[in-house]
Amino acid sequence: MRLALVRQRYNPFGGAERIVERALPALARAGIEVTLIARQAGGWGGGAQRVLTVDPFYVGSLWRDASFARAARRAWREGGFDLVQSHERIPGCTVYRAGDGVHRHWLAIRRAAARPAERLALALDPYHRYVCAAERAMFADSRLRAVICNSHMVRDEIRAGFGVPPERLHVIYNGVDLEHFHPRERARLREPTRAQLGLRAGDVLFVFVGSGFWRKGLDAALAALARTGRDEFALAVAGRDRQAARFARLANELGVAARVRFLGPREDVRPLYAAADCFILPTRYDPFPNAALEALAMGVPAIVGARSGAAEILAPARTGWICDPADPQGLADLMQEAAHAARGMQAAARAQAENFGIERMTAKLVSLYEALA
Repeated sequence: MRLALVRQRYNPFGGAERIVERALPALARAGIEVTLIARQAGGWGGGAQRVLTVDPFYVGSLWRDASFARAARRAWREGGFDLVQSHERIPGCTVYRAGDGVHRHWLAIRRAAARPAERLALALDPYHRYVCAAERAMFADSRLRAVICNSHMVRDEIRAGFGVPPERLHVIYNGVDLEHFHPRERARLREPTRAQLGLRAGDVLFVFVGSGFWRKGLDAALAALARTGRDEFALAVAGRDRQAARFARLANELGVAARVRFLGPREDVRPLYAAADCFILPTRYDPFPNAALEALAMGVPAIVGARSGAAEILAPARTGWICDPADPQGLADLMQEAAHAARGMQAAARAQAENFGIERMTAKLVSLYEALA
């Protein structure tokens, strides 16, 4: 079987890119000839048999996405593939992996929280209009035979918003490398990392991993940290955001700056999971955050937002907690509970993650491809 995977660019800190990168070697072992269609060949880990680079000139995000869509369609038509799985919203693909969720649903969440001027800017922004139009056209295209949803939340949004028949919607959760993210790393990395972070022996460390801080709920985590009133509670933040300085100012305004470490993006986050007592991601919208699954695989219980695919796999009070990012006091109470209970939940957290190994995810993908082909 000749499969084309379409992903515009590689970001070592992006969840969608990590899913592609992890799946490539396993798909190759299953006998599938994988070709990656992307702007650049670098960074993908060598799992694809080949990379077709399509990198047309662009200025701005709208031109960037539209020019890549045209070039990618041309490349896969000329390639004669059995299946084309796009991770971008491009009409004409055979399979779409909805790893980024539903854009118009995310815009609705943003508008609900925005000021009037911001709502008007969102409504008039040509890029958002382009993405919504491409999303709508892709789901209506007769060539689309399957949609891979990484959570039931995303599946339900697509079915309700676009009328895609349920038999075309396949829930396949993200997979995690259970050897790379393993509790044994805690014994090796925990104390050195905590020392580097300047933590004391009795400090309770919450770790936030994710880029796009407002969507991931960092402001909610900071507000909750302030409400706990616990000097021994600390928060480590790993991720990228163009407005990171604004969140640093917020931490200062809330009086918790001394207890927050802004670490920037990290390619290897295992030391942070090893140092953590609890993972925290009170996201406002996230189809399925890989970071939550990685933390569970290392035996770290998690607090996640209710509008998150990860909330579907947590067992409340056994492997983690589900929060409302709009309720900082409720989140603070969960942090207090985690400080007492997290240590006794490590084995259950790991056991939960073992249901979502990368090989299991790949096996489900292969079964779907075979059924389609």
